[in-house]
Amino acid sequence: MIETIIGIDLGTTNSEVAIVRDGRVEVIEVAPGIRILPSVVGVADDGSLLIGEAARNQYVLHPERSVRSIKRRMGEFTAVHMAGKDYSPQEISAMILRRLREIAEAHIGATVSKAVITVPAYFSDAQRQATREAGEIAGLEVMRIINEPTAAALAYESCHHGAHKALVYDLGGGTFDVSVVNLESAVVEVLASHGNNHLGGDDFDLQLVAFAVAHLQTKHDIDVRDNAVAMARLQRAAEAAKITLSDQPYATLSEEFLAEKDGVPVHLSLEIARDEYEEMIEPFVAETIEAVHVALSGAGLTVSAINEILLVGGATRTPLVQRRLEQELGLQPRADVDPDLCVAMGAAIQAAVIAGGQAPTVLVDVTPYTFGTSAMGSFNGDIYPYCFVPLIRKNTPIPVSRSEAFCTVYDGQSRVDVNVYQGEDPDALNNIEIGRFTIAGLRDAPAGNPLITTFSLDVNGILQVTSREKESGLVHSITIDNAIGRFAGDKLLAARERIDELFDDQDAGPERAGAEGGGSGDGVDGRRLRIEASALIEKAERLLASAGAEDAEDLVNGIEAVKDLLAGSEGELKSAMDALADLLYYLDA
Repeated sequence: MIETIIGIDLGTTNSEVAIVRDGRVEVIEVAPGIRILPSVVGVADDGSLLIGEAARNQYVLHPERSVRSIKRRMGEFTAVHMAGKDYSPQEISAMILRRLREIAEAHIGATVSKAVITVPAYFSDAQRQATREAGEIAGLEVMRIINEPTAAALAYESCHHGAHKALVYDLGGGTFDVSVVNLESAVVEVLASHGNNHLGGDDFDLQLVAFAVAHLQTKHDIDVRDNAVAMARLQRAAEAAKITLSDQPYATLSEEFLAEKDGVPVHLSLEIARDEYEEMIEPFVAETIEAVHVALSGAGLTVSAINEILLVGGATRTPLVQRRLEQELGLQPRADVDPDLCVAMGAAIQAAVIAGGQAPTVLVDVTPYTFGTSAMGSFNGDIYPYCFVPLIRKNTPIPVSRSEAFCTVYDGQSRVDVNVYQGEDPDALNNIEIGRFTIAGLRDAPAGNPLITTFSLDVNGILQVTSREKESGLVHSITIDNAIGRFAGDKLLAARERIDELFDDQDAGPERAGAEGGGSGDGVDGRRLRIEASALIEKAERLLASAGAEDAEDLVNGIEAVKDLLAGSEGELKSAMDALADLLYYLDA
């Protein structure tokens, strides 16, 4: 029997969970007739945990005991305050994931332990790691992280026949992505992506909130910006008005007894026309259109090459968005697959593929960023120590591994600092530094001692960087894990137990800790080792085509040894990986 792996769309505003059963994609109801769970978490008066609609309702009255739009904080080293306690963004997201897992288990009638989770295509490595960590805390093994536009394309793939190119326009509550996708013969190939992790429907809401605040100041001479409850109620009214304006030419921002002045209650009843609203949000929509052209340029395509526009995310229901897309691309956007549900559906399709089900679609994704390091070189006519050297270019299909040779700059140099950057600027210091390490103990050699640096990006967008002295074989590596590091080892288990307590599930914590954190390679370090093993296998398999007969035989033996030990002990797996890595090193040299 094939194990059920669930697909989860962990959204800024709403989240969904889906499965493939009997060859059909099913988005699971979170309540009778409702398949969308609001991404809001709260703590009630009695200390019980609220997730979804109940938490969203409480937010209006007790914002200090509630958290919304946590997705925008993923990857940050920050604390979120809720009911007098501090939580990490990963823990808040884990609560949502845990509830979705329970909903799926109740629907299926069996325990669920694995999931595919979607993220915005433009999520950084830190944000992807944080998402994976949230899944771990929720008791899920995250089998794969895929990009939201890619997942949506998988859902739309079942609705068409023949080869064509699509532009996937994904505008959600807190993030925006656009991807250019080639759909052909059951293959979904992403050609290019672009986006903004802090642009979405929430920003539209804030424009309406500011409009209402200004009205209250003008008409009632009252400033409610420091009144948390009043601002929460205005956010609710703004969201309702935004939804209304998607279908109606006018909407009313209405909240009775919003505040009080001189002992007299202040009510809000403010009509807004769609034209006024669209003028407010025009700069945001214009930014998304600019991103569309950046993605097209990255794919090497013109507007005329696009055959269809696929809409993803609730904010795409905004008439201005659809109108601008049609003006720019000359095509009427498609929304025949529910924009709120298609990402979860695509995640479920990918989950079915991983589980070995009959889902024929092949997924080929790309990296939305350029990754590289810095080196001494010529910059604007001068010698500069921080010239950016790209190793993995933006829009490269993943998984991918790239190596480059660097040399020491003076005689007897015994150590080299390796800085890892994400960005496009030729000056490395203008890019985002996402990691660094030092390779020390180099042999005493003249300047020009070569070191081989390798960047490996896996299918989840997780980056592994290795630097090796060519002559001695001295090696050092790093997994870019600035988001996951805070929960390494005991801290992860502590976070999971904390969530278990909130869910009144005292028995699940110890059982799950024993099942996932033992010495058989199922803990955090074990999972990381398996990810590294998969990347090593992929690299070896790519070399097979160009290897000689004898080398090819050795490669096949090494690959099979690693594959056979993926479910074995960490020590045996590490030994097999080291042997295969040594073979690859000499073949690369």
